[in-house]
Amino acid sequence: MSGRPTDDIEKADLGKATPARLVAMIMAAVSPVLGVASWLVWAGVPDAWKPELTASPQSAVALTFPAVGAFLIVHRPRLNMAWLMCVGGFAAAVSDLSDALMLRAAASGDLALAGWMRLPANVGWAVCGLTLTMLLPLYSPDGRLPSPRWRAALLLGWASITLTLVRNTFKEPPPAAGYLFPEVIPNPLAVPALTPYLDTLAAVGWTGIYVSMALAALSLAVRLRGADPVLRRQIGWPLLAFTGYIIFLVVAAFTQKFLWAAIVWAAVIPFAVAFSVMRYRLYGIDTVISRTFVAAGVVAVVSAVYFGAGALSSLVVSGYGQVAGVAAALFAGAFFQPLRRLLQRVVDRMLYGSVGDPALLAERLTQAVRRGDPANALTAVVGVLRDGLAVEGVAVEVADGEPRYVESGRVGDSPREVPLVWHGERVGRLLVGPPGPRRFPAAHNERVLTTLTPYAADVAHAVRMAADLQRSRERILTTREEERRRLRRDLHDGLGQTLSAMAMTINMARLSLADSPDTADELLRELHTGMAAVTGDIRELVYGLRPPALDDLGLARAVRDLAERSSPGIAVEAEVEGDLSRLPAAVEVAVYRIVQEALTNIRKHAAASSARVVLQRERSGLRVLVSDDGKGLPESVRSGVGLGSMRERAAELGGICVVSGEPGGGTRVEVMFPLLTAPSEALA
Repeated sequence: MSGRPTDDIEKADLGKATPARLVAMIMAAVSPVLGVASWLVWAGVPDAWKPELTASPQSAVALTFPAVGAFLIVHRPRLNMAWLMCVGGFAAAVSDLSDALMLRAAASGDLALAGWMRLPANVGWAVCGLTLTMLLPLYSPDGRLPSPRWRAALLLGWASITLTLVRNTFKEPPPAAGYLFPEVIPNPLAVPALTPYLDTLAAVGWTGIYVSMALAALSLAVRLRGADPVLRRQIGWPLLAFTGYIIFLVVAAFTQKFLWAAIVWAAVIPFAVAFSVMRYRLYGIDTVISRTFVAAGVVAVVSAVYFGAGALSSLVVSGYGQVAGVAAALFAGAFFQPLRRLLQRVVDRMLYGSVGDPALLAERLTQAVRRGDPANALTAVVGVLRDGLAVEGVAVEVADGEPRYVESGRVGDSPREVPLVWHGERVGRLLVGPPGPRRFPAAHNERVLTTLTPYAADVAHAVRMAADLQRSRERILTTREEERRRLRRDLHDGLGQTLSAMAMTINMARLSLADSPDTADELLRELHTGMAAVTGDIRELVYGLRPPALDDLGLARAVRDLAERSSPGIAVEAEVEGDLSRLPAAVEVAVYRIVQEALTNIRKHAAASSARVVLQRERSGLRVLVSDDGKGLPESVRSGVGLGSMRERAAELGGICVVSGEPGGGTRVEVMFPLLTAPSEALA
């Protein structure tokens, strides 16, 4: 209702003292005084004239409704609900005081005055019941009926209250036999002709009253179904308050033990209405309704299952009461957690609609993730989380991802941080902004975060993997182009110039062959020497592409040969376990280069006397181990070119390279390459 012209008028009149506010303040002050006065009068009534119960829901209404109504009138002078609260509370105070004065006058012997005091007591009761139990819920929370069709419920309530008021006002006093008090209090307005119809009037009147009260509470439920999230939160407060009051009032009609609950609940109603009206400042009904609904449903169903299972098992295994009790308890316990989850989903869907069910949000997220690439999926995750949490903004920050940061809305300067963890590894963080206008309680947000955060972590991990793949492609492309440029430079600047010089030498030898054979012979000898150099250059180029020992000897013999000749003065033992004949070419090169680099590091830095190289083929991987008995790694080690090269070669093939060692304890290089199992091996 913010922004409407009537609201602007009310804001403009907020500081003015109007007659309406003065009347409201008077009622707010007088009603509690009348309520306290009724208690004092009851204290002076003799026990013979005092009823069993002197307190009723009207007693609580007289204390709380006018005060809260006056507060609302000060802030919203044109709100008809506030006037209903003031008038109804004042009428309840008048009714309570009139009842007390009636019996006090009768105890003092003034039966005529006592008879006349029945009239204000009945009228106050009727006004209180009509305004607070029927009109107030029908007009909550915005001061208007849900629709013109609800005028029928309004008419039913007015007719039922009026009919009951007429019956109570004009009925004849009961006979002295069985009367509750020492003497019969006369009724100066009695109409004897109504006596045969009193029971019928009572049945019709009270039935209409209870039906109209139920319809008034139902109007709030109907509003709740079709309301937007903000209005739905408003309706939740009065709906919970009126529903609880009606339930306890009906139960109290059959057993007086629950009357105290109806009294307490009646005192809570005005505060619930005030929370609803002042919706932009006070929140929290969602959590109250949710937990009340879930707890009540779980208790009711589990109790029914327990007693039903206990009764059934007692019949089946008669004479084994303890066994039946254990069976019933186990059966009821099995229902507890699934039932709680089901009820929680139902109440979330009822309160928040499609965005209130975390399972539906997860389904939306799954569909969005399936339709787009990781970057678009991350945007979808942020959007669904913002909608499901009803906050001003949500952002996801991915560690080493691309995009690294995606935001929807505004998270503010101090957002809540939720870590995104994928299989024990932190892949990013979720930033949650402040609550928006359609805010949800913390309990609901925790359920949404618990359900959707794993999806967000999966997408963040996919974004990281996509970024790693892109960077890997870029490195491969860069490395390939660098290798091509090196080959071109070596071929053009080295081998090309050498071949050109050799061609010129051949021409000079041909020209000198007839006239100067010695010169031609010298030129041919130079040509032979140059061809040997060219052969060496070509061998180096080929060796740079792939070590020829791998093709000539195979990986196992090539590693043994490398161990024998790469580290003179160091006893290197090479062990090979398993078949290494069908490894991918890239894995062979990587293993050879890693072993070569590790042995080079041992020769240059380890100061070792012996080393050991192990190649072990396992079912799903290849394990490479190079260890020595040298001085080990220093306490603060910094990775150089060699260590970085080994790790990069392992990472390129999806492997892991771990370099470990302690000062004086030698160094250990361990690499694990994943290998796809061949079909023939899988069947073996």
